[in-house]
Amino acid sequence: MLLGLSLGVVAPTLVYADYTAKVEAVLEGDRLMVYHNGRRDTIVLKGIDCPDLKQPYGKKARQVTAAYVGNRDVTVRAVQRDRQGRLAAEVILQDGRNVAYELVREGLAWSRDGWAEGRSFNDEEELARAARVGLWADRNPVPPWKWKAPRKASRKFSN
Repeated sequence: MLLGLSLGVVAPTLVYADYTAKVEAVLEGDRLMVYHNGRRDTIVLKGIDCPDLKQPYGKKARQVTAAYVGNRDVTVRAVQRDRQGRLAAEVILQDGRNVAYELVREGLAWSRDGWAEGRSFNDEEELARAARVGLWADRNPVPPWKWKAPRKASRKFSN
């Protein structure tokens, strides 16, 4: 037991084996509920950040993700715990495409240093920006990590 606890502290980003799972729900553009081996897990798509649901393009990102994976079997690859303790993984479609990569291509996610199929998500984000597709059609799209920041600060100081 002590060994298990120490591994969690020393190596919080343990990588799990790939597996096939059924997508039961798309919670946000970059967050899915999957079912595998009798259990449900919430998976965050690795390498991207989609707008929150209340942000512009947040609902669109969820709709597009649902169109790709809703109620389908996917491969969950390179699963690991992120810094917030969430399960983060690549989600691969039956035809081999990476869902996160497709969302960046369609201008519905920011790249967060991700890679797919040997290509950088950053490269695809630049192409989407140049083409002004998805959220890049807006003059100044606000990434979710900045959109959330003022809300957290105001809650912290209120009684």
